[in-house]
Amino acid sequence: MNSIFVLILGIVAMALGYFIYSKFIAEKIYKLDANFRTPAHEFEDGVDFVPTNKFVLWGHHFTSVAGAAPIIGPAIAVIWGWVPAFLWVIFGTIFFAGVHDAGAIWASNRNKAKSIGALTGDIVGKRARSLFMIVIFLVLLMVNAVFAVVIAGLLVDFNSAVVPVWGAIFVALIIGQLIYRKLVGLIAVSIIGVIALYALIGLGPVFPVALPETFMGLSDRAQWIVILFGYAAIASLLPVWMLLQPRDYINGLQLFIGLILLYAAVLIAGPNMVAPAFNTDLPANTPSMIPLLFVTIACGAISGFHGLVAGGTTSKQLDKETDARFVGYFGAVGEGSLALAAIIAACAGFATFGDWQAVYHSFGQGGVNAFVAGGASIISEGIGLSENLAQTLLTVMAVLFAGTTMDTGLRLQRYIFQEWGSIYNISWMQRVVPATLLAVGACLLLAFGAGGADGSGGLTIWPLFGTTNQLLAGLTLLVITVMLVRYGRPMYVTLIPLIFLLVMTVAALVLQLHTFYNQQDWFLFGLDIVVLIAAILIALECGSVLTRLRKGEKNLE
Repeated sequence: MNSIFVLILGIVAMALGYFIYSKFIAEKIYKLDANFRTPAHEFEDGVDFVPTNKFVLWGHHFTSVAGAAPIIGPAIAVIWGWVPAFLWVIFGTIFFAGVHDAGAIWASNRNKAKSIGALTGDIVGKRARSLFMIVIFLVLLMVNAVFAVVIAGLLVDFNSAVVPVWGAIFVALIIGQLIYRKLVGLIAVSIIGVIALYALIGLGPVFPVALPETFMGLSDRAQWIVILFGYAAIASLLPVWMLLQPRDYINGLQLFIGLILLYAAVLIAGPNMVAPAFNTDLPANTPSMIPLLFVTIACGAISGFHGLVAGGTTSKQLDKETDARFVGYFGAVGEGSLALAAIIAACAGFATFGDWQAVYHSFGQGGVNAFVAGGASIISEGIGLSENLAQTLLTVMAVLFAGTTMDTGLRLQRYIFQEWGSIYNISWMQRVVPATLLAVGACLLLAFGAGGADGSGGLTIWPLFGTTNQLLAGLTLLVITVMLVRYGRPMYVTLIPLIFLLVMTVAALVLQLHTFYNQQDWFLFGLDIVVLIAAILIALECGSVLTRLRKGEKNLE
């Protein structure tokens, strides 16, 4: 099939989801109120609580939740065929992710911008909060440690991306000052930022940067990992308006320009989807599509990490409650658009089916490299950019998103340690710097403790990321569902996705448990049991809480 048809069908479907379904959700289910005083105004402090223009906040939220996952997941899942991946991305974006993301912002906003973990204790109960905090910690640990590995690998493999990736930080710092001090209007700032960013992308291939292959016993990848965590620690301590907001905003604009270029190239070149619609000749090690498809593609369809961002940083910057529709639901649409681009690049960016099959020779292949290589081939053929420049552009896109996710992820992990300090009355853990050091230390311990000198330890527990992440999404939907019941509003829009996710997550955990047992991977086997027990207990908690609510019981403790 021609990729033009796939592209148009996907974009039209997600556009209808935003203009029709999100309007229904915002007005009839969440009943967003423009006059509600948001925590950003109530607790404004110029550091974390900062009322923010909805377009800037959309940039922060979107790029923080996007990362590399909506590229990696779809570009791996197409091994089952492009149609299943396409359908899950489209329907997941419309009926799962948008509802989840906007709902998480609304729920947090209505409860003094509390994180979803803290909010679970108030809305559902202390047992659920304890389970949720464990799951949150595991997800953040996986995201931060693995994205560091992904970014480091891309910076080594595509050293033409180093200058634009790090130069973007300085551009963001300047833009932050221009916006916060209102020296220049938003449109002018946007133009300046985009021009500067693309000028850096042009300079990247001219001035490639490579670290020494070995330094103080560390490989070049490991060196980048240490540098990345040092940067993320500093970034997580700065006021959100200084770096986080402007960097995310410019990255959001850059993504849309990158997507426009890729989509335009698809429309001009019209490459065929050389990958099979349904792959009936799967490699021997490929697991069952159901339920693994629904956890392999998390970000891009629905992701629990989004709820952490929504309640961790986004709700603290919400200017008007009605902005939650644009920031949350449209942010999910943006991520779905990126996942759609990943599917097309990984399925239409190869010359022949044989070339595609050579890459997808076993499960887990493809990922970011398939997106970069396939997307660059399409852009080069359609628009005429050199393949090297196109690869640099797409690599910078992937790295910048993964980097902004690390920035936000480390800040959120710091919040977790601070919340634990508050729950267990550990005063020093409630302070910003010690909590940040604990967050960085935990990530580095996993990276180098489990991975040795190359720092790839995060990949050790990555096979459980999808299931743990979807479990987190299910619990976030539970919190939103309980709030809807308490407000006397229809709950089916969140209850149906909640049940679907829990069923698929538990099934995937059982399937993976069998796999880890056969591989005699006792570490992942034990961790899988922990997550599986948490999933079962959460499912029981769901039934208990909702049953008691339906009976009219007010006290859920």
